[in-house]
Amino acid sequence: MNPVHASAGLARLDLNLFRVFDVVLRERNLTRAAEVLFLSQSAVSHALARLREQLGEPLFVREGRGVAPTAFAERLAPEIRAALALFEQAVHHSRGFDPRRDVGHFTVAMNDLLEPSILPLLVARLREHAPEIRVSSVRLDRAKLERDLASGRLDLSIDVEQQTGADLKRAPLLKDSFCVVSRRRRKLDVAKYMAAQHVTVSSRRTGLAVEDLVLSRLGYQRDVVVRCQHYEAAFQLVADSDLLLTMPRRRAMDLHAQRGNHLLPMPLSFPPLELHVYWHRQADGDPRSRWLRSELLSLTE
Repeated sequence: MNPVHASAGLARLDLNLFRVFDVVLRERNLTRAAEVLFLSQSAVSHALARLREQLGEPLFVREGRGVAPTAFAERLAPEIRAALALFEQAVHHSRGFDPRRDVGHFTVAMNDLLEPSILPLLVARLREHAPEIRVSSVRLDRAKLERDLASGRLDLSIDVEQQTGADLKRAPLLKDSFCVVSRRRRKLDVAKYMAAQHVTVSSRRTGLAVEDLVLSRLGYQRDVVVRCQHYEAAFQLVADSDLLLTMPRRRAMDLHAQRGNHLLPMPLSFPPLELHVYWHRQADGDPRSRWLRSELLSLTE
């Protein structure tokens, strides 16, 4: 492209259009994007049409009740998000960061098994300092994690320790030991644990749960007769049977206070469950992201 023409094209661009693009990319829905931007849906549609015309490429296509980015928009998103972050940093540095004014909407991805123990504490903490904040907790999708963090569709993610690329950064959130949940108090050794029948909890349809992966590395395979989606259901199954449930102790203590059962020590040496907070490197110096990370990490101090 001729540099003169490129410069003239850039001069005609309304930078607010990229803010609209960024929010629509994150929300995947024009109505929700309009609410975040305090615009009408028609204004959002018009802004996208103007940006599409100036860039000469389609940006979104209809998908169900929302929209999905085109391949061009996916390629464009990380650079646009990085540029917007630079603008935000410049503004925050000039006027000072205030979470009540500058946070707005926060989206965190986590496994739904973690949500009951982490999300209530996090929302209470954030709303204490930013009462108007809106929080979305969404299902963790590891295949799309880096792209979603880069585009700003996600602010942070909480997950077990994972190998990641250089563009993702992380910090340890907490360590949690495993325990065994039983209807009755009993002394468990390895032989009794392996002879018992077990219930396991997993959000996936197939594949080994975390505890079974650990057991397989130790050379053991237990008898899992029930697989369910939530610890609440598993806790009730244990209360009504002789099944054993192996789970993280923090969550077990929360449920124990509500429903009873006995929490027994693991008869085998299990490594602790380690949870980390993940974010994209381009948000590393962003005051908003730094504040959100600080508030999340402070929950386990």
